Amino acid sequence: MKSLVLAEKPSVAKELARVLGCSQKNKNFFDGPKYIVTWALGHLVTLAEPEDYDKKYKEWNMQDLPMLPDKMKLKVIRETSHQFHAVTKLMERSDVGEFIIATDAGREGELVARWILKLGRWHKPIKRLWISSQTDKAIRDGFATLKPGEMYENLYHAAVCRSEADWIIGINTTRALTCKFNAQLTAGRVQTPTLAMVVAREEKIKAFKPSDFWTIRADFGSYYAHWRDKNNNGRIFQQERAQEIISRIQGKEGVIEEIRRDNKSELPPLAYDLTELQRDANHKYSFSAQKTLSVLQGLYERHKVVTYPRTDSRYITTDIVPTLPQRLQGMSTGPYQKWVEEILANPIKPGNRFVDDSKVSDHHAIIPTEIKLNLDAFDSEERKLYDLIAKRFLTVLFPPYRYEKTIIKTVVEGESFYSSGKVNLDLGWRNITMSASQEKSDDESLPEQTLQQQEKGMHKKMNKCQLEKGKTSPPPRYTEASLLGDMESAGKFIEDEDLRESIKQGGLGTPATRAEIIEKLIAYSYMERKGKELCPTSKGIQLIDLVPSELKSAELTAKWEQRLTNIAKGKENDKKFMDDIRANAKTLIHSVREDTSTYRADNITKHKCPTCGKFMLLVNGKKGKDLLCQDRECGFRRPEKEPDFGGKISPAEARYNRMLAQKYSDHAKAVTNVGDLLKEALAKKDKS
Repeated sequence: MKSLVLAEKPSVAKELARVLGCSQKNKNFFDGPKYIVTWALGHLVTLAEPEDYDKKYKEWNMQDLPMLPDKMKLKVIRETSHQFHAVTKLMERSDVGEFIIATDAGREGELVARWILKLGRWHKPIKRLWISSQTDKAIRDGFATLKPGEMYENLYHAAVCRSEADWIIGINTTRALTCKFNAQLTAGRVQTPTLAMVVAREEKIKAFKPSDFWTIRADFGSYYAHWRDKNNNGRIFQQERAQEIISRIQGKEGVIEEIRRDNKSELPPLAYDLTELQRDANHKYSFSAQKTLSVLQGLYERHKVVTYPRTDSRYITTDIVPTLPQRLQGMSTGPYQKWVEEILANPIKPGNRFVDDSKVSDHHAIIPTEIKLNLDAFDSEERKLYDLIAKRFLTVLFPPYRYEKTIIKTVVEGESFYSSGKVNLDLGWRNITMSASQEKSDDESLPEQTLQQQEKGMHKKMNKCQLEKGKTSPPPRYTEASLLGDMESAGKFIEDEDLRESIKQGGLGTPATRAEIIEKLIAYSYMERKGKELCPTSKGIQLIDLVPSELKSAELTAKWEQRLTNIAKGKENDKKFMDDIRANAKTLIHSVREDTSTYRADNITKHKCPTCGKFMLLVNGKKGKDLLCQDRECGFRRPEKEPDFGGKISPAEARYNRMLAQKYSDHAKAVTNVGDLLKEALAKKDKS
């Protein structure tokens, strides 16, 4: 008997087939002596649409909400139905005795396979391939240690809950908002609170009123210092007070009253998880979160030089430690060779800052594989991203950075001036990278200088004292880096201390979905990129005013994500979770229905809709900007820049006119049928 192996993508299936000796290539699968390898093209099965439950749901009406099916149905995705039928046909083969799930090793990958198995009515044994890299060795080892499918039942239940919750909350609130305000508005359990954070930041920026302040800098010849008050604050908000201090101390002699020298040690940064890598790539290279994930996927699948991308852990497990020398040898080339040789010169003893089994759930941190590195095979983006991963991997294996920190307090006429100095003792991991983003000091507002020659009790003549004016700054707008960080640590926005602690490991979305959420908010015109900054649009700001407060709360959505994690671990009942989701949907719909707010589109153009005559909206389309009728019941849409058709109607208008003709034709037939029935009934009545 053979094993049927399901990969998530054709490219992965091809690699699995090669390693497993499946040399006979067919249109939809690879065949071999022991294995048949096929693929899923992403999701082949999805949740049914509202109209699949009842035809009346094809029309969007507020009175039909909320839609809460007792049991959620599945359907085959039409665009990829050919591959679904190919997979199910393989499942029916008499020589297939077991099914091996080899989709992405995570919640969504489990859902991809399990829904296919469910609709395909598979009843034979299921096994699971769970690997963190795509190297030949990892694949062989993975197939040698396949796990029973039952081990991942809870992960599947969590995936189903996530999908059904998104359907129930997303579709119901989207329809409610759209019907209520006659505009194309969407909402979701993750995208809405994410947008709410961006809007809240913009409101703080707009409400901010800058204030002038002054600082005092003194030059003592061999060093300089900054004034501080008794509370260690260096800003003076009254110019008169600052001038008074200057006039009193100018040219006077000071005394070094205090010198504090401490030997300090700075540990290397943690290894990368997906979110932290996306943040650094955005900060350093202006990569969007989606771009980082896309490039990273290529390094993982095509080049096989890094481990599984969609991880939320920054640690490795103890079983990975013996593989570290091979991974280092694999990347020992070009700019990394000297650092690798230095690490391998001694036994590798990574500490608990890198190795911690308790902090790894599905996948460990993103680290290099043992594959021999060929930098010439990378494009420029792949090279940049690999460089971040490689250097982070090397730094975490290097010793701490050690330095001597000196703080001097110089007093002049009762006023205190502070100086900060640093002397490097051992650069340690900072030999590899000295980027500004990793630099930290005890007091970043004090400039660094060498203060080795200074001693307590020394008298110091003040050569110069100057007043410097500044202005307070508003909070910065979000970048993708900072937004990803706040999505990951959404718990910090929660006031309740117990709840904040309970969802500390939660956050908005998952590492795998956060990039997609940001892209959706931009595609829906709720926010836009301006350079590196993310700015909410008028539509986004209005939406947050219209959405029920409960849905835009980081507290609610982060709590849901934590509950999904608990379901995956078998710590919570999935039915109870879905009962709560249904109850929540009822509350949200009632809130929208009772709302008395109004919505006003600010993207109205001077173009009139050719079917209803209303002015059209300028919106984001799949291939640029589109013009869309503001009346959702009309729904006419066409590209903003459509070719001249010589006075004839455009293809878009022709398609729409045909749709209307069909709609009214069906309506006319229905009326005719009703009329015929009435005539027949009256005729029977007359006869009687």
